[in-house]
Amino acid sequence: MTQLVAVLYIVAFALFIYGLMGLTGPRTAVRGNWIAAVGMGIAVIATLLTPGMGNWLLIVLGVAIGALVGVPSARKVKMTAMPQMVALFNGVGGGAVALIAWVEFRSTDAYAHEPLYVAIASLFAALIGSISFWGSIIAFGKLQEVITGRPVTLGKLQQPVNALLLLIALACAVIILVGGDAQILVIGLLLAAAILGVTSVLPIGGADMPVVISLLNACTGLSAAAMGLALSNTALIVAGMIVGASGSILTNLMAKAMNRSIPAIVAGGFGGGTAVASGSGSGEVRPVRSTSAADTAIQMAYASKVVVVPGYGMAVAQAQHTVREMAKLLESKGIEVAYAIHPVAGRMPGHMNVLLAEADVPYEQLKEMDEINSEFAQTDVALVIGANDVINPAAETDPGSPIYGMPILKVNDSRSVIVLKRSMSSGFAGIDNDLFYDAKTSMLFGDAKSSVGEIVEELKAL
Repeated sequence: MTQLVAVLYIVAFALFIYGLMGLTGPRTAVRGNWIAAVGMGIAVIATLLTPGMGNWLLIVLGVAIGALVGVPSARKVKMTAMPQMVALFNGVGGGAVALIAWVEFRSTDAYAHEPLYVAIASLFAALIGSISFWGSIIAFGKLQEVITGRPVTLGKLQQPVNALLLLIALACAVIILVGGDAQILVIGLLLAAAILGVTSVLPIGGADMPVVISLLNACTGLSAAAMGLALSNTALIVAGMIVGASGSILTNLMAKAMNRSIPAIVAGGFGGGTAVASGSGSGEVRPVRSTSAADTAIQMAYASKVVVVPGYGMAVAQAQHTVREMAKLLESKGIEVAYAIHPVAGRMPGHMNVLLAEADVPYEQLKEMDEINSEFAQTDVALVIGANDVINPAAETDPGSPIYGMPILKVNDSRSVIVLKRSMSSGFAGIDNDLFYDAKTSMLFGDAKSSVGEIVEELKAL
């Protein structure tokens, strides 16, 4: 049986890696997910076949409860709510690891007869898993807007309080390692880590939530790998390291896309506030130029090239299918259409790619920032649908702006810019956008789906 379990684990790991390779492109992503899911199923079966696994009734009951909660939630969630679901599911993983570590402490009499590495790995998993769970809950609350997206800080006490909480958790772990066996020690560790998770994420504004989710995902993976080491469970080790490594790489890439360091993001205090001017702060009320769906349709109908710049506003309005219909009409008139994708557009990496793929937008038309920026100078109309911070020229022109240095989509190089927004409200960064006041920019106010639908009808009439 032990040899069978080992063979099943090897098969599962191969499917994990092969499935992950499929996620590199939209055409193979669904297949990749299914392959990885089959691998996880095999890993679960192998774990259940391990000799001395335990009470099967409780295991089946737990699986049933999880399926009853998870499957309907995943099926009903809207694409706009996917980031917070990812945060929630990720947090549940960290919480599970923390609880397993607690059970391991109790079942081994505080690691009385266990090797030192088992105790260290288990306590590390408890610490990181608890931080990940409670931090993910706060991230979920911010994204779901049940908690304010603004930074909530303790001011100058923020970092000392976080440091004190970490020291308390580490002190509990050290006492356990040198022979302490009181339950209060592991409870104290979990509680200090829980508060640290909350106080670490609360000061981080809405603009940085996508990076925070990715970072917490990496933490959950590392805690799972550590718990796998403590339990001698190969599946946990491999799967946890894959999640930890991929989450770390993604976090680094997203931080670079925002031109911010990970420590600066974790320090918090940026994004999610009331809009502030990105310029001199004189308080001057600047005029904007409004347009209509009819004028927008005419302008695009006489263009040679149109670039669509999607953002979170398109996701909220679920306008991707209407946008695709508009693009088909433009293409039927011989107009070239492309889509400009910023790495952090929306609320999670790949958010726009998934939405547009759902609407059957050809993958070849989805162009990453580095590729499309050189084409804006030859673009007649840049149609911005709900994007904000990722097109703000202050990132290049205003050294005093909080987003200065962040790579942006250079839509201001286009001959004409049309922005679809509900209002003049700011983006996640909480700063005003100078592009909206540019002489070449026109604002089409309203719900994105309704506005694009009106443009479609006008195009059909031309």
